[in-house]
Amino acid sequence: MDWSGLYEGFKGLGTDPGTIAMIAIGLVLLYLGIAKRFEPLLLIGIGTGVILANLPLGELIKPASEGQVGGLMYYFQKYLLETEIIPLLIFLGLGALTDFEPMLSYPYTLVLGAAAQLGVFVALLGAVALGFSLQDSSAIGIIGGADGPTTIYVATKMREMGGTDILGAVAVAAYSYMALVPLIQPPIIRLLTTKEERMVRMPYSTKPVSKRTKIIFPIALAIVAGIIVPHAAPLIGMFAFGNILRESLVVERLSSTAQNELMNIVTIILGITVGSTMPADVFLRVKTIEIFLLGLVAFMFATAGGVLLGKLMYRLSGKKVNPMIGAAGVSAVPMSARVVQKEATRADPGNFVLMHAMGPNVAGVIGTATAAGVLIALVPSLVD
Repeated sequence: MDWSGLYEGFKGLGTDPGTIAMIAIGLVLLYLGIAKRFEPLLLIGIGTGVILANLPLGELIKPASEGQVGGLMYYFQKYLLETEIIPLLIFLGLGALTDFEPMLSYPYTLVLGAAAQLGVFVALLGAVALGFSLQDSSAIGIIGGADGPTTIYVATKMREMGGTDILGAVAVAAYSYMALVPLIQPPIIRLLTTKEERMVRMPYSTKPVSKRTKIIFPIALAIVAGIIVPHAAPLIGMFAFGNILRESLVVERLSSTAQNELMNIVTIILGITVGSTMPADVFLRVKTIEIFLLGLVAFMFATAGGVLLGKLMYRLSGKKVNPMIGAAGVSAVPMSARVVQKEATRADPGNFVLMHAMGPNVAGVIGTATAAGVLIALVPSLVD
């Protein structure tokens, strides 16, 4: 009897030391998610996916071939991630979870969400300078919006336009930086603001917004975005649909399902599938490291862009606007808004700016989706 098959796993580890490094990375992500509680909803799934993708023989990620069934993660990647189904379902759930009232109460926060898109274009230009194609650079740039679903969506579209397969790298970079918002943003906020600025108090409550306005806004958003930036319509349309379920108040069961059961199921599949795109032979490359560094630069510039515009508003308003809320203009909802509130409390324990930070935070989701639509529309003509 041939017993060699029982030792294949040990042989696999010995022939590719990179898999050991990737398993270690997966364990670190699990540690950050479980022990440090850095966005465990994301990191536990991603960390587990990384480990499973790098086990010897790659049984969970092997592609289907004639007469052979593929691994589970292969089907998740091929039919859920690469077909844009998961990103769009995430946007549906986000819409159902989103309250537009803070943004509608203070419309100027829309501008702060737009300012945070600075990081998208800084990273795009940086990627082009490093030799990435315009298609790949566009996908890398979206990392700056700290919006994982949009990053996946754009990477998929850009690959259809002739870009290379960097979906795994940009997706993991985007979700990693979303999870590390509490580490990345505070030093930038403190560097660009004074303690006096961080102590600015704003009204505790939002201005009243009518039920009619709350229902009309997502409908108008979907229509206007679909006409002006049609390539962003799938993302913004699903986001608006989720919000209509929430605000109509006549389909509580559907709204609850979108917010809870659907969002939880999609988050589980998303995390482990994103992690499974990181086998050692794909991930341990110089270009992947460059993508991670560019993503970090993009995220830092996005935060800085929002804070700097916040400082301008602080001056123009007669010191009534806390400039920190501009940092929440990235799409990491609600992580970046929580970071802003924590920094406000750090400067003044009685300060409460969370509601004001949620305005640019929600605007950032719309801003990044719009930027994605613009890039998808322009890249084909620029490449030609």
